[in-house]
Amino acid sequence: MSPLATLLIAWAISTAAAREVPTVRVTSDDAAISRSCVIVIPVDAVIEDLNGNGVIQITAPNVEVTFAAGSCLRGSPKDRRPDEYKGYGIRIDGQSNVTIKGVRVSGFWGGLWATKADGLTLDRVDASDNRRAYLKSTPAAEDSGDWLFPHDNDENQWLLNYGAAMYVEDSNWITVRNCKVRHGQNALCVDRVNDSQIYDNDFSFNSGWGIAMWRSSRNTISRNACDFCVRGYSHGVYNRGQDSAGILMFEQNCNNVIAENSATHSGDSFFGFAGKEALGETGSHPADWYQRRGNTANLLIGNDFSYSPAHGIEMTFSFANVFYDNRLVENAICGVWGGFSQDTLIASNQIEGNGEMAYGLERGGVNIEHGQRNRIVANAFKANKCGVHLWGGPVGAFADRPWAKANGTESKDNFVGGNQFVSDKLAFHLRGPGDLVLGDNVFENVTDEMSKDPDALVRRGGMTDAVEKPQYAAYGSTRPVGARPQLRGRWNIIMTEWGPWDHESPLVRKVQDTGDCVRYDLHNVSPSATVTAKGDGILLEDAKGKDARVVALSSAKPGVHSYTLTVKDGAWQQEIHGELISATWDVTFFKWTESVDPRNALPAWRKLSQGETAVSGQVKQLAFKYGWGGPSDQNLSETITAAKLGGDHFGMIASTKLPLSAGTWEFTTLSDDGVRVVVDGKPIIENWAWHGPTRDVGTLTLDKDQEAEIVVEHFEIDGYSVLELGITREP
Repeated sequence: MSPLATLLIAWAISTAAAREVPTVRVTSDDAAISRSCVIVIPVDAVIEDLNGNGVIQITAPNVEVTFAAGSCLRGSPKDRRPDEYKGYGIRIDGQSNVTIKGVRVSGFWGGLWATKADGLTLDRVDASDNRRAYLKSTPAAEDSGDWLFPHDNDENQWLLNYGAAMYVEDSNWITVRNCKVRHGQNALCVDRVNDSQIYDNDFSFNSGWGIAMWRSSRNTISRNACDFCVRGYSHGVYNRGQDSAGILMFEQNCNNVIAENSATHSGDSFFGFAGKEALGETGSHPADWYQRRGNTANLLIGNDFSYSPAHGIEMTFSFANVFYDNRLVENAICGVWGGFSQDTLIASNQIEGNGEMAYGLERGGVNIEHGQRNRIVANAFKANKCGVHLWGGPVGAFADRPWAKANGTESKDNFVGGNQFVSDKLAFHLRGPGDLVLGDNVFENVTDEMSKDPDALVRRGGMTDAVEKPQYAAYGSTRPVGARPQLRGRWNIIMTEWGPWDHESPLVRKVQDTGDCVRYDLHNVSPSATVTAKGDGILLEDAKGKDARVVALSSAKPGVHSYTLTVKDGAWQQEIHGELISATWDVTFFKWTESVDPRNALPAWRKLSQGETAVSGQVKQLAFKYGWGGPSDQNLSETITAAKLGGDHFGMIASTKLPLSAGTWEFTTLSDDGVRVVVDGKPIIENWAWHGPTRDVGTLTLDKDQEAEIVVEHFEIDGYSVLELGITREP
């Protein structure tokens, strides 16, 4: 062997040895990692973050951490509710050029939290099954308490209020690739992250946001799947979205490239808002600071933003953004919502079938109020409720906001030309004062071409300049756009109490509860799956429905009946425990005034239940998701609906007689505002005060079987309201 060959072999051996990294076994909290390593975690281990600073803490720069095969950092027992997960799995604070690779982390409030981590790389991180909220909306009715509020995050409100699978803040030049988050709420949140790349990730089937951006600029977000990031939807019943989004962009994010992503079936597919500081709602700046302040010069190109319960693209109070060659199909309200936007280019997009479940006149293809110098060119509109809807007019108190004074609120100098309209119900709708330059457009089978107010000025004959495709770089090798064709259509949004169904795992979904009967739909179970029900007085019906197998449980006699529903399909099995409360409640609703406040004038308040505003009826259960409405909005009876009781200052007194067996019974209420439960004259629950949605529990012990008289009183002051009663027998 030659000396050179010997030298090369020795060099190769020494290099390989240098590349070897130690193995670190993690079995408890506060594992400090200061050098590159492979982490081993015992199978099925649960390691809780006891002090909120991360189970694994990266304490040095230039560290690469991987997990050994089969290792998973799990922060909560498998039987813990996902809204009760706590702590953080991996914490990085002040360390640069860290790589986290091939890691699986679940069961935490936050899977990974990185601060001041320039050069961070997250590669093949699976952060599925971290904190998510219990959703109170049902297939039958929305619960307004499920709404998200992304408008504040300068003090980490997103992380502290909602949790996140991965949260990165105050960092530049990061890379997030090949990562996966499912069955969570918020997948990836980036807060003041700049000059970074996020690509080839699958952040689908979560109940909040796929990718959420706060004050982040010059990033490329490409070829990610952020489908089914949604809440607040029941097909054909309500479509709210509740500020969930596939991609969220809040508070002054500029010069980002959003390219070739799929964000379908999400609350808004893309949701952008200039921000409270940009509008002048927070902070204080010189008047000229507000000029062109918002989300500015972002490029949205080649994305699929379809099948949203709300909007395909929402980008408001923002400037010089480009929406090019996106697919905007069958969004429930509209394809593009661009309120107060200026200098937007909307070009070469497919805009089809939008507006089926619109609210009011905001519907269809492109809707812009009080916008200026926006260009809508070379798009293909088809079968929308309305193609282009522009409007202006008074803006009320907003006119005094710094943003409005600096940028103006008129609807003017917008241009629409070179578009094709096919089978749209209405091509153009112009409302209020404003002006539009209308170029040549092509119409085919359009019901009506134009509807406009007298003070809407249309100037025809503008030239449609050719629009060149913007040049951009897209990172990644995946092609998520069109990768899930079998799930097209909003009817495939099937919500559970923990988020959207992933269309892969078996699902037993409660779709109706009338008190004495409950119905479950079974999805993705084989015809040979067995269904059994146990419980005294429980009747089981098992039938094949249109889209799913349907199982109904009912009670044969009055009372509270506990049940266990078991569905077994091969090795997979799920048990569901619940109660049927078979009762008839006599309910009376009535209005009250501040002079008869139930907190200090209870006898007079009760007397109102026999007064002029009182209306009575019978219901099978006390389960009223009022939201910002009231009893007249619950579809309880024609009489109660006609009473128009409103959503503030109303009261309710309900009573029933129910057979209860000897033993201890637990009564549970969810109320906003005051609630009282009395059984046979004995107070069981007493929270007779103003409060937000609050769960109260009381117990009753009976020495013998008896028929008990139950009285429930509830009052609402103003704002949001709810009342629910549950009764269970303790083992």
